Amino acid sequence: MNPRALLLPRYEAIAVSSASMLDAARAGAWEDLVRAEQACAAQIHELQALEAQAQLRADATANRERIHILQRILAHDAEIRTLTQSWLRGLEQLLCSTGIDRMVRSTYGNPHSALPPLAG
Repeated sequence: MNPRALLLPRYEAIAVSSASMLDAARAGAWEDLVRAEQACAAQIHELQALEAQAQLRADATANRERIHILQRILAHDAEIRTLTQSWLRGLEQLLCSTGIDRMVRSTYGNPHSALPPLAG
C-alpha cells in the first residue's frame, strides 16, 4: 500500500488517542492518561517513520485535512496541559502543607498529645 494513503488515518488515530488523553485528564484518571500518552507516543513514532517515506504535503487536499487534524490534536494538548497543571498545583500545595506539618510536629511535637485527658 502507498505510504501516503496510510498517513491521514494515522493522524486521525493520533487525534483519537489525544481525545482519550483529554477524557482521562478531565476525569482526573492520571494512570489512564499516562497509558493513553504512551500509546499516542508510539503512534507518533510510527507516523514519523511513514512520513519519511511519503510526501503528504505535496497533496493540497490531504495537507488541509492533515492541518485540521493537527489543530484538533493541539487543542486537546492545550486543555490537557491546563488540567494537569491544575492537578500539579494542588499536589504541590498538599505536599508543601504536609511538609510544613511534619516540620512543626518534629519541632514542637504533636500538639494534641500535650492536652490533658477529657474529664468523663
